[in-house]
Amino acid sequence: MTYLIDTNIIMHYIRESEVFESVRRDYGMFTPSNNVIISEVSVGEIYSLAKRNRWGDRRMERLRLFLLNLGVTQISQPGIYQAYANIDAYSQSNHPTLSLPQGMTARNMGKNDLWIAATAHVLRATLVTTDKDFDHLQDFFSLEWVEQ
Repeated sequence: MTYLIDTNIIMHYIRESEVFESVRRDYGMFTPSNNVIISEVSVGEIYSLAKRNRWGDRRMERLRLFLLNLGVTQISQPGIYQAYANIDAYSQSNHPTLSLPQGMTARNMGKNDLWIAATAHVLRATLVTTDKDFDHLQDFFSLEWVEQ
């Protein structure tokens, strides 16, 4: 099984929260049986958060070690650009052939979330997140929502 973890899960790791411990346990992080990856977009997001929040040496070292233990997926892989365009058009209810489910309204997703969603779709990975912004995309990829 391949799991793509969202940036918010990395934040829980840095904070040493119980949320991350449950993710580690439930999804077999850092075990050979599961392939746990992150998008390069999450790497940029987390470094931006670190800079804006002036993380100290301890947190930065914790982040460095975390990133060493995960595969980082590049968004330039074949199909991800096209998936980004499809998911963005679908989310905004402007896709020429795909429609949002009845009763669901169009939404603008954050650009980083679109890249992460496109990556999950192309890699057929299960996205693990605490973010409900991905809920309308369950036809594109598997989604595991983690309670905070």
